[in-house]
Amino acid sequence: MSRVDDGVERLADVLEAGGELTDRSWRRTMRAVPRHLFVPDRGYALPCRVADGPPARPIDRVGDPDGWWDAVYSNMAVITQRDDGASDPASAQGDPSSSNSAPGVVLPFLELLALREGERVLDVGTGTGWTAALLAERVGAGNVVSVEIDPEVAARAAANLQAAGYSPTLVVGDGSEGWPQGAPYDAIHVTAGVRDIPPAWLKQLRPGGRVVMPWMPEGIGGYRLRLTVTPEGHGVGTFHGRAGYMMLRSQRSSPIWAAHHRDDARVTTTHQDPARIADAGEGAELALVMHVPDLFLLYSPNADGTTSYLAAEASDPRGSWASCEPGPTGEHTVTQYGERRLWDEVERAFAWWSGQGSPGPDRFRLLVTDQETRLCLGDDPAMGVPLR
Repeated sequence: MSRVDDGVERLADVLEAGGELTDRSWRRTMRAVPRHLFVPDRGYALPCRVADGPPARPIDRVGDPDGWWDAVYSNMAVITQRDDGASDPASAQGDPSSSNSAPGVVLPFLELLALREGERVLDVGTGTGWTAALLAERVGAGNVVSVEIDPEVAARAAANLQAAGYSPTLVVGDGSEGWPQGAPYDAIHVTAGVRDIPPAWLKQLRPGGRVVMPWMPEGIGGYRLRLTVTPEGHGVGTFHGRAGYMMLRSQRSSPIWAAHHRDDARVTTTHQDPARIADAGEGAELALVMHVPDLFLLYSPNADGTTSYLAAEASDPRGSWASCEPGPTGEHTVTQYGERRLWDEVERAFAWWSGQGSPGPDRFRLLVTDQETRLCLGDDPAMGVPLR
């Protein structure tokens, strides 16, 4: 067995064991589209799950070829660009702006598309070109359009795809606008975090078409979302686990928590254990998204082993904020400032979720129309809340 074949099989075994590869036909696709053809000589490798390792590290095919190969055929993302090209991608410094995503993130999204042979697919965010090639192998290169906003990233992807023998339609442009020249599509595959779902995507899908994306409401959580288009052109979304990606460039933001006007803040106590809220899972997070608009939630570990729970308005660094400091006796200190009492809102949302039977993410729906995006418990829009 060649080094490449061995690497692909070992990686596929890891993904199957972790539940990230459940359709064995994608193993065949991984063999046909070896990942190393789409990873540059230098980059920065990050584990798909930090707790599972291996440790993050720079990789260099020339200086350490074995380390490079090991990273490429492990469940690690490879940062290929930082600060939109202004910083060294192999350094740990600077904000990642393009990557070859970890296979354990890529494959669940591709499986969720449920592609059939010959379907037309729009790929938003070409990156290194690996997912465009995987899609082309499944449905035929003539049925794949891939859009990349960064001209330099797009040029490298085009070279990678040509060297690998694939020729999908490549477009340099803003993927949030789709590519109407190739519509209608049967499926849209999005490789960047999305806060506000662009109307163009639903308009460019056939009825029954689907779009998969990392839906990342500003300030809290990130979810693997699949939207299916109704005959009326609306989207009905279901949640399929966590996901975190670099944001669409047109939707980037940097919410912060800052305890401004601390002398004017109100201090109270609560018996609601903040750790219980933090550890309740995706269903509780979605309840917070529903009922605490514009929430930025942050968990900050302290030197004594405790954790501070911090909340702020995501869109306003000078807006309302709150903190909850756990106490040893079950009485926790809450500090809040601003027109909104954010921690009170968090507790009310958690109480609502608990009163509904602590539903998991499978019970929630995201309904998208031309007028609004509504997060609902169940299929009834009346049980939903419009998001901004």
